[in-house]
Amino acid sequence: MTGPTIGLDVGGTKIAGALIDPAGTVLQRRTVASPAADPDAIVAALAGLVAELSPAGTRPAVGAACAGYLDAEREAVRFAPNLAWRDFPLRRLLADATGHEVVIENDADAAAYGELICGAAQGSDDLVMVTLGTGVGGAVVHRGQVHRGAFGVGGELGHVRVERDGRLCGCGNRGCLEAYSSGTALLARAREAVASGAAGAAALSDACDGDVTALTGHDVSRLAAERDVLSVELLADVGRWLGEGLATVAAVVDPGLIVVGGGLSATGDLVLEPARTAYAQHLTGGAHRPVADMVLARLGNDAGMIGAAALAREERT
Repeated sequence: MTGPTIGLDVGGTKIAGALIDPAGTVLQRRTVASPAADPDAIVAALAGLVAELSPAGTRPAVGAACAGYLDAEREAVRFAPNLAWRDFPLRRLLADATGHEVVIENDADAAAYGELICGAAQGSDDLVMVTLGTGVGGAVVHRGQVHRGAFGVGGELGHVRVERDGRLCGCGNRGCLEAYSSGTALLARAREAVASGAAGAAALSDACDGDVTALTGHDVSRLAAERDVLSVELLADVGRWLGEGLATVAAVVDPGLIVVGGGLSATGDLVLEPARTAYAQHLTGGAHRPVADMVLARLGNDAGMIGAAALAREERT
């Protein structure tokens, strides 16, 4: 298929959509609020975006990237923590609502495929991608194909355990990477520092006028970029946990490349350099094996849409 396809990125607060050409170029885009608590309203919102993005007289294939667990057949969303989808047959319902061919994919898997096709992972057949946002998403690509596992829920790297009986994770377990390397974890540690009057927390306190509930992750990142010592250390801690967790992942899948995306990746080497160092330190047999490069994703927040659109194009072909 040589024409454009539509990519959708379905989140808990917003739904982004774009018409995307085969080279991964976004031709036009739309964003709407996500009616996260109403499953049928989400489908209606998606269908509305598809109608707006479809050139007159055409029915481009549609790929929808979803933050949740999908079944192995990519027909239904088993569970989405921030959306009211439970064993929800999204592919069929969206196809019925639009009359278009539809594929659905986990958002991190779609993002990894986007980076593989036209981003930072071009030319790499074996890689892992980790996305640092509100949570920690992950994907594994093996021999050029996204590895989804027997039941469709493989690649959940954010829930690799890095500390026994550690911090409580949103998934209900303790010690998951997500509880240490996500934007949520970063903000929690920063607020704790302000609330306790920790040494060096003055700049963070000033940023929120002493009201810890007003402190944001953007405040921490901005201050770190300005070389506030505590903010730099908080981001370095995120990176160290990330590197250690990825070293555990590497013991299983041995990636040739690690791609780091998501909102926190915008801090660049403030997270990546500590992550690279910790990865090399904790990599099994690290002194006697090649060490995978760890690079920033290139496609930013468009990666999921671009990857989903590419998957839709491939299925139609």
